[in-house]
Order: sequence, then C-alpha cells, then structure tokens
Amino acid sequence: MAAQALSSLADNALLIAAIALIADLHGPDWMAPLMKWWFALAYVLLAAFVGALADAFPKGHVMFLTNAIKIVGCLLMFGYQSFGLVTHHQLALVFLAYTVVGIGAAAYSPAKYGIVTEMLEPNLLVKGNSWIEGLTVVSIIIGTVAGGVLIRPDVSHALLSHPWIYRLAHTRAEAAILLIAVVYFLAAICNLLIPRTTAWYPRQQSNPLKLIRAFASYVRILWHDKLGQISLAVTTLFWGAGATLQFIVIEWAAQHLNYRLDQASILMGVAALGTVIGAMCAGKVPLRRALSVLPVGVVMGVVILLMPFIYLKWAAYALLLVIGALSGFFVVPMNALLQHRGHVLLSAGHSIAVQNFNEQLNILAMLAVYSLMLWLHLSINAIIVFFGAMVAALMLVFMRWNRLNHRANPNLNSQIGLHGHGQALP
Repeated sequence: MAAQALSSLADNALLIAAIALIADLHGPDWMAPLMKWWFALAYVLLAAFVGALADAFPKGHVMFLTNAIKIVGCLLMFGYQSFGLVTHHQLALVFLAYTVVGIGAAAYSPAKYGIVTEMLEPNLLVKGNSWIEGLTVVSIIIGTVAGGVLIRPDVSHALLSHPWIYRLAHTRAEAAILLIAVVYFLAAICNLLIPRTTAWYPRQQSNPLKLIRAFASYVRILWHDKLGQISLAVTTLFWGAGATLQFIVIEWAAQHLNYRLDQASILMGVAALGTVIGAMCAGKVPLRRALSVLPVGVVMGVVILLMPFIYLKWAAYALLLVIGALSGFFVVPMNALLQHRGHVLLSAGHSIAVQNFNEQLNILAMLAVYSLMLWLHLSINAIIVFFGAMVAALMLVFMRWNRLNHRANPNLNSQIGLHGHGQALP
C-alpha cells in the first residue's frame, strides 16, 4: 500500500508538471491531452506482454523495475536543454519521455492489482479494493495538488534557489520533475519490501507472436463472459471519462473561474477526494450485488451536465466533490467484480492486462476526440455537454445490456464467488 501510494502520487504530480513543461515551451492547448494519449498508447501496445511479465516474476520485483523505468522517463524530460533542440523537437522529446513513463506504468499495473487477488479471498475483494482504491485516490489528491504547488511561482523560485536543485533544473517544471523522480525512487525501495505470495502460475510464454495470440484469446474470454463483459464495459468507460475529465476541468477552471494550472490542480484534487468518499461507501456493497450500482453511473453523467452553469468557486468545489463521489461509488464494485471474474477465468496478471488494454484503448479514443474538439476551437461548455450526455447514454446502454444477460440466464449471479482458474490459461 505504501509503494502504491508513492508511485500513484508521483504519477499524478508528474502529469501536472509535464503540462506545465508544455506551457513553458509554448505548446498549443491540444498538446497536453495528446501527451496523455501517448502515455495510454504504451498500455495498449504492451498489453499482450505485461500480464505474462507480472505472472512470471514476484510482483514486488516487477513493480521495482517498472518504477525504475518511470525514473528514466523523468530524467529524459531534462534532455531538451542538453541537446539544444528547437522548440518542436523539445516538445517531441517531452512526449517521448512521458511515453517512457507510460511504459513503466503499463508494466506496473498488472503486478499492482494482481497481488490483491493473490492475497484476498473473493468475498473480501470489494472491501480490499475499497481500501486500495481509496488509498490510491488519496495519493491522487496529494499528487495532483502537490504537482500544482510545485509549479507555483513562489515555490518554484524557492526550489530553484537551492544550489543542489539548480545544478540539474533551471525551470519550474524541471524542478518539480526532479522532486517527483525522488518520490518514484522511494516507491521503488518500498517495492523491494513486498513479500512473495504463495500464488503459482504456469510457465509463461516468451514467444511474442504466441503471446499476442494468447492475449487476443484472453480478451475474447473476458468479453464473452456475461458478468465480465458488463464490468469491463463500465470500467472501460469510467477510466476513459476520468482521463478526459482531468483536462476538461483544467480548461473549464481557466474559463469559468480564471484559475491558473496550479489552482486548477486543486479542483482535480477535490474531485479525487469525492472519489475516496464514494469508494469508502462502496466498500459496504457485497460482491454479489456489484451490478446494482450501475444507475449511479447514469446520475454521474447527468451531474456533469451542470458544469457549464457553474461560475462560483464554492459551487465548483461542491459539484466536483459530488461527481467524484458518484464515480468512486460505482466503479469500485465494478472493478472488484471484474478482477474476480478475470481471476477465475484467466489469472491475476493476464486479467488486469486485458482490463488495462480496454481501458487505455478507450482513453486513446476519448482523448483523441477531446484534442480534436480543442483543435476545432469548440467551446468548453459544448465539450462538457457532449461528454456528460455520452456517459449517461452509455451507462443506460450497459444497464439494458445487463438486464438482457440476466433475462437469458436468471442464475447469473450464482457465478459470483466461484473459486479457482478456468481453462483459459495455457
């Protein structure tokens, strides 16, 4: 939990620092979500391989290695000064560096979530996930706010006046990224302290083509499972919407509240605080009733539609707190159900890799649409209306889909709680 908190904190602080770096290099508005797009692309391209990696080695060791990769990505962001690149090449190098961090995050995730299913019984997964997700979102709050604080003019001036920091960093973004790399280092140390579990998996395939074919079969298995497909669809929508909402909040705060980036990061932290509250409440939902929270997703989409009418700071904080709480309440049971079905049908590492593949693929799609909307100079209010209506409509579709599944198989809920692996594993 300590390792996850530190790594998640650094991930979220780095996003704010990287956006500040793009702003310092005078990149256009659409470049920030496009940078996140490259981060998500690493998840998609590596999805067939990272599950096998997570199941082939002790998960603590895998997490150590991947945090080390994130540190390399942080240090690479300093390269544009060393090489004397022109502006557009500097921006390309920032994209490359953030993609390297994405590679580390993609390989980190199956190990991070897979170890939960190795340690807990199915009846404890929702409760365990509420703790893990709650702690993760606390680190998101701290990391997002910390990223904003580190790029504040007074804080960055104080950091750059320190001789040790100024030897390596010369801008506000660089000073922030340097400190974030230190947090990744602390997370890597914690990773080495994670004990091995008694979980055992078959020898993992090493042939890339066979891994891709096997991964494609894992994707089909989880999408064909009547319980897995609903939870996978919902979590896929949630993470795509969440990634896009981060950038929407930044632009919305600038236009409606006249907030700078460091001030907007506090609003993102408030939404994350709401997610913690929702996740804690969701811990009381038994796994067998996980699908009962689907209507909450529709409500969340409707509440997002209120954002264009908000111009007062207290109302903005209250609205984002509610949006976060609704999202946390409905995604935690869905995530627990998906992990359980994936663990039963596949394995801890492979099921999380399938989940990440679908979620990040949706992030790619939604961020691409958002970047296109910014490039077309659509107003932020029009973007919010499109975004909220889409979430609500898709959640209604998923509820209908779930009812049809249960109508076809009235005993579907009895499959929840089954132990052991299916025949999906090689």
